[in-house]
Amino acid sequence: MVMRIPSSYLVGFHEPEGYLDFGRFGPPSHAVVDTSTRLLELSAAAGPSTVDDLMRQELRARAAAARLCGGDTDHVVLLPNTSTGLFQAALGITGEVVVSRAEFPANTYPWVRAGRAGVNWLPPGPVTPEAVRAALTRGTTAVSVSAVDFRTGYRADLAALREVVGDRLLVVDGIQGFGVVDEPWEVADVLVVGGQKWLRAGWSTGFMALSDRALERLDPVLSGWTGALDAGLFDDDVHPVAEGAAAWSITNLSPIAAGALATALELVELGGVPAIGQRIAQRLDELTEVVRSAGGEVVSATDRRAGILAFTLPEHPASVVGAALVEAGVTATVRPEHVRLTPHASTTDATVARFAEALRGLRRPAPAPPASDVLAALVPTVNSLADALGPGTEVVLHDLAKLPNSIVAIAGDLTGRGVGGPMTDLLLGLVRRGTTQDLAGYETYAPDGRVIRSSTVFLRDSRGVAVGCLCVNSDPRPDAQAAERPPVSAVEAFPGDVDTLQRLLVERAVDAVGVPVELMKKSHKSQVVRVLDEAGLFLIRDSVDYLAGVLGVTRYTIYNYLNEIRS
Repeated sequence: MVMRIPSSYLVGFHEPEGYLDFGRFGPPSHAVVDTSTRLLELSAAAGPSTVDDLMRQELRARAAAARLCGGDTDHVVLLPNTSTGLFQAALGITGEVVVSRAEFPANTYPWVRAGRAGVNWLPPGPVTPEAVRAALTRGTTAVSVSAVDFRTGYRADLAALREVVGDRLLVVDGIQGFGVVDEPWEVADVLVVGGQKWLRAGWSTGFMALSDRALERLDPVLSGWTGALDAGLFDDDVHPVAEGAAAWSITNLSPIAAGALATALELVELGGVPAIGQRIAQRLDELTEVVRSAGGEVVSATDRRAGILAFTLPEHPASVVGAALVEAGVTATVRPEHVRLTPHASTTDATVARFAEALRGLRRPAPAPPASDVLAALVPTVNSLADALGPGTEVVLHDLAKLPNSIVAIAGDLTGRGVGGPMTDLLLGLVRRGTTQDLAGYETYAPDGRVIRSSTVFLRDSRGVAVGCLCVNSDPRPDAQAAERPPVSAVEAFPGDVDTLQRLLVERAVDAVGVPVELMKKSHKSQVVRVLDEAGLFLIRDSVDYLAGVLGVTRYTIYNYLNEIRS
């Protein structure tokens, strides 16, 4: 049966055409923006009743969350994000907790960091009732799971998990499904939801719903003065914790964020979760057809799917597909292994058409000569151009299809490179980020420290996609002595080979983090990977293995860092 979404719901949204990234962030509705603005203006006109008036937004948000959860306000507490609620649960549980390593890190760190519960890691694969049943032991007190897997879109069978878990606690992260997937949320003992994605409430919004079982068994360790009885009574005493979910309140949250969350949840009620979910499923079907028509493969869940579609295209790395989508004005999540699309009920036909056009552009034969032929035709002009520009000039032609060994022609020896050498770190980073705009007359430094002036023009095929670049480097003072070499961080590297480029990029990233490798913790190593991802290191073949060796981790750890960074 086709369910109709009220037009009053749909007109409340106006994300940019081509936006397909709600699994990462959901642009708030007009109503949420208006509510936030109104409440902020109210706070600016502070008067005797301003704070009390603003704080009423909390009850409004809790009531809306309770209605969608199938519970009541006494079992709901507001949170600024999912991680806070998961840490509260982890600090309140003793015993053994069953968790999947493949969860989004917000679901794994609390159990490890809290240290109050032992962790029994599930084997790779979806969190199914069968996998959980096999992992349960006598010491298991809780099972923690995402309602929707952030990579594959697999929708956990919460009702079946409840049966398997029995009287143990079931902790559910609902951020990738709440408000758009019709699930029996009431079966969760701890349900945590952030509002910045599918709920479209903006950052610093969220809630936690606790069952009676959870309230009886969990110790509210992370609880503050607003989570105590008679919170407004300042008698120099520490009060017992409050009744119900209020015991888990740490402090007053932003009433502006509470108002935004309340408005977003009320919009979900207006649209109706079944109707919203059906509309998203329809868009997923359309996007799936586009992917398959382009010869792509859907690598996300197809049977128990939520709002996530992950795909690959043969002979096109995910980074290339992602760059083409950016060029076409399509916003998606790009990971090393696939591209992830997450549409919403407000996703338009025009957005689907834009995505289809972007994929067709990847496969469409160019009416003009192949890019390789165009670049080959330019090779003889490199020497002529260098001669015309005179002494102290270097002209370099790069073929982006041959990254990282992209130099196909070079005249002049200003930077000491040759044919088959790599592009500079600056250009590699631009290509990685898809920011292939021409650069004119910028200053950099030759390997010996001399100031040189450089210009780069990107060469494009008939579709406007960058396929190469022509660089001109010149020494404005050929007879001048080399200046004192500037700091390494200020130098554009002109390496003679890929190994040198790779080494320089990694050394700079480690220096930027500022912690010796032998003293690095996971957060430092993850930051190194983030810097190098921006710099384009992973466009270099075997760079993951090289970096893994430098950081003293496995290649799979590097891929995990990349997944976290790009999620």
